[in-house]
Amino acid sequence: MEHNMILSASGWRKIFTENNNEESKSKHIGLANRRLCALIGETFAQYTIAATQKKSPVIAVATDTRPTGSEIADAVLRALLCRGIKVHFLSVSAAPEIMAYARTLDGFLYISASHNPVGHNGIKFGLNDGGVVPGSEAKKLADSFRAKCGAVNAEEHADHLLAECSESSLKKVLESSAKYKKQALAEYENFLGKVITGFDQKKKQDKIFSEIKNALSKSPVSVLCDMNGSARTLSVDRKYMEERGIKFLSFNDNPGQIVHAIIPEPENLVHCAKAMTELQNSGKTDVKLGYMPDCDGDRGNIVYWDDSSKAAKPIPAQEVFALCVAAEISCSIWSGTESKIAVAVNGPTSMRTDEICAAFGACVFRAEVGEANVVNLAREKREEGYSVRILGEGSNGGNITYPSSVRDPLATIFAIIKLLAIRDSLEHDGTIRPGLFHLWCIKSGQENKYKPDFTLSDILASLPAYTTTGVSESRAVLHVKTEDKGKLKLRFQKLFEQEWKERRDELKEKYGIESYAADTTNGTKEIKNATDWNNGNGGLKIRFMDSSGTNKAFIWMRPSGTESVFRVMCDTKGIKPQEEHSLLEWETSILMRADAIGKQ
Repeated sequence: MEHNMILSASGWRKIFTENNNEESKSKHIGLANRRLCALIGETFAQYTIAATQKKSPVIAVATDTRPTGSEIADAVLRALLCRGIKVHFLSVSAAPEIMAYARTLDGFLYISASHNPVGHNGIKFGLNDGGVVPGSEAKKLADSFRAKCGAVNAEEHADHLLAECSESSLKKVLESSAKYKKQALAEYENFLGKVITGFDQKKKQDKIFSEIKNALSKSPVSVLCDMNGSARTLSVDRKYMEERGIKFLSFNDNPGQIVHAIIPEPENLVHCAKAMTELQNSGKTDVKLGYMPDCDGDRGNIVYWDDSSKAAKPIPAQEVFALCVAAEISCSIWSGTESKIAVAVNGPTSMRTDEICAAFGACVFRAEVGEANVVNLAREKREEGYSVRILGEGSNGGNITYPSSVRDPLATIFAIIKLLAIRDSLEHDGTIRPGLFHLWCIKSGQENKYKPDFTLSDILASLPAYTTTGVSESRAVLHVKTEDKGKLKLRFQKLFEQEWKERRDELKEKYGIESYAADTTNGTKEIKNATDWNNGNGGLKIRFMDSSGTNKAFIWMRPSGTESVFRVMCDTKGIKPQEEHSLLEWETSILMRADAIGKQ
């Protein structure tokens, strides 16, 4: 029995519509996919029983708002119940919401394909630590599922799982959904307080929220959300923001009202920017921030009102993450909780994050692409004594703020709100206590850029300038034929080393590049200055240095773990689009020739 699923640590995905059209909004998945879902449910049931050593573990199950979610859920629920799992079914839930709720249970199974097109769907698995299962455990799940699909009687066994489930048990689970959804929302709200403030104690949380609310009462900020029919339509966004002094407006806010592409990249943030412009023109000048979540609501990139140009503009994903890094480290210093600060990121996160961390004396550690890899790296570094408050995949935008183990647009919005709201204050002894943006300016040697009436435009202008390939650009996605990506990288290495000798003088003259070094990432491990570029399906980065050995650009590559594509990108210090284009074209040219050698 074939499954045709991409099985990665961050989740399992495929096109689930029966017509196999990735853009289809059909809700029907067909018998073959129902059978796969039954085997998926049984796989996780057996894993959870073994991991918890409980006969009947309690897990949360939910979907995002994709049309195929309900039929996938039906098949998965039947298999889970058939194997003795107690299920709290939330129906539609945002990923950060179900993961916060799962901390009170034994685990979760979440039905979503994140930012993939609407016809795709998938599964994320986790226990009760608030994140997806780590790579080694994900491999166990994948191996078990493959074995089930490869069994001689796989189809008959799947049919048995679907038929054996008690209809009364399934009905009871569905009827209890509203009760558990209410519990999940309450747990999520409670957990958000810890995430946004960095404190477990309610009194300390209230102090920071009071600071924000007081500031916004004097200088109001409204937040606009293009829900695009996502799972956040049924989450806490409006209630949570309005209770903390932030006015909230939204559109496309009916669940499942997916009116445009799901990925929250600049080409899809234009809808939010247009709506913000209309509101500004109608006199609602406090509408200064906007966001658009993806379908599962764990990622949301940002639109802001640029006071200088009087225009609504999307903030590129890499800048969103950099902005949040500056905000959260500044807040740690402001609140007196800083100690051995570190940030965990993926390989293609822009070097602008490294510059920000260097200003604060913080360390940067890198993992392979994949949210699970970054989360696990942060855990490892905490065990080594580091304080890893913020982590994430800068290449995709959004941020993960500890103790959360998943991206959350509310964490992103509040990071920016904190930068805007927590300003200089007068202490009892008459001294000035710098606010967050002022702290960043001091630490980065830019105090001359600070002014008391600063705006978000001023904050963005103070961030290190880089030119970076966008993850959703057509230039960032290649289709290669070579199946063994390690061998492809070895051929790339040979060609690159040959061309480096030929182009060295040209690169020095044009871009000031005098040397290079390669870094590889697999899981949570990074090898700096690697001599062997064959690291299988992991990430490969070539850093380019100037005469002083300072990094000034990099090119990066990795086969996608969730799509059948090969991803590339370039990051260049400064506003240098020509240099970024040239280096990326060079990387692409060598890769395509390396791929062609493999076809000969």
